[in-house]
Amino acid sequence: MGSLVKPSTGGSELAARKQGLARANGEAHERLAAMRPPEAAPPPPPLPGFAHFQRYWDRENGCWAVKILPGEYYVTRSDEAISTVLGSCVSACVRDPVRGLGGMNHFMLPEDAAVGPNDWLDPAIGLATRYGSYAMESLINDLLKLGAVRERLEIKLFGGGQILAAMTDVGGRNIQFVRNYMALEGYKVAAEDLGGTNPRKVIYFPVSGRARLRKLRPVENRIISRHEQLYMESLGKQAAGGDVELFE
Repeated sequence: MGSLVKPSTGGSELAARKQGLARANGEAHERLAAMRPPEAAPPPPPLPGFAHFQRYWDRENGCWAVKILPGEYYVTRSDEAISTVLGSCVSACVRDPVRGLGGMNHFMLPEDAAVGPNDWLDPAIGLATRYGSYAMESLINDLLKLGAVRERLEIKLFGGGQILAAMTDVGGRNIQFVRNYMALEGYKVAAEDLGGTNPRKVIYFPVSGRARLRKLRPVENRIISRHEQLYMESLGKQAAGGDVELFE
């Protein structure tokens, strides 16, 4: 009588493990490839006036990107991303979907340094309004110079959080300005995420018009608040000095 021996499955199990390992390695390789810039694809050439911006490879989104800071704006016609972190500040993401170009700004209104009644926040002639209008028009005018058509502009608005707790509602003031500006100029808002108490990270893809938004944690809030405080102080010094020729 022959002995009963259980057939060995070692070979098939080993083959299955090898296949699983090969799939995992392949997926890991794809993720790694997305995390590093392709050697054959250097960053797209910047448009004139924007060569000083540092581009970096965005690992999460697998594309070249540029980060803008308070008081800056960036315009591109390439397939790259623009990112920023917003607290009380606001950003407008603007593009012409037909021309395939767009950009983003990052700004806030300065505080009133004057004493007594004045027209600081007047929607037509106030100095704070002129700061905001300059931030919007710098971005939009650059797009128009590159061939964008005003009537086709797609505009998305972000920011205006109330994160500077020791101060007045700076974010609310910025929101009020940008909404008044849009109405006065006759622009439509395609999308917005404004107000609240959380800072935001925004990543904008001008070619497609897609925007990614992430609300940030309180620990990050403190860092952003400090940066915006310094930015506001610099705006206040400009306003106090009366140096407004730039906005004429």
